[in-house]
Amino acid sequence: MVRVKRGTNQKRRHNKVLKAAKGYVGVRSKHYTQAKRAITKAGTYAFEHRRHKKRNFRRLWIARVNAGVRAHGLSYSRFINLLAKKQIVLDRKILSDIAIFEPKVFEEIVNSVK
Repeated sequence: MVRVKRGTNQKRRHNKVLKAAKGYVGVRSKHYTQAKRAITKAGTYAFEHRRHKKRNFRRLWIARVNAGVRAHGLSYSRFINLLAKKQIVLDRKILSDIAIFEPKVFEEIVNSVK
């Protein structure tokens, strides 16, 4: 039986991991084991934070709409409720953009809902 040497495959795998860990500080970018752990952890955080980003943006949009609506004497929850009752379909992202960049249009929306 011929002896199988895996040096080239192993080196290739290690280099792939170390290349992915480029820019990490200290041992995390130099040693394979530490780099592998760091990359795994980074991947976990990246996966988790892709979901968090959606939550954070929704919170931001709600805060912006709330600030815009309070200037016209309404609360956010009351405003959204009135929008639903009037069957005006605007999502929070669009409402927040209108509140910031088009205050007169936003004022008209609020007045039409009242």
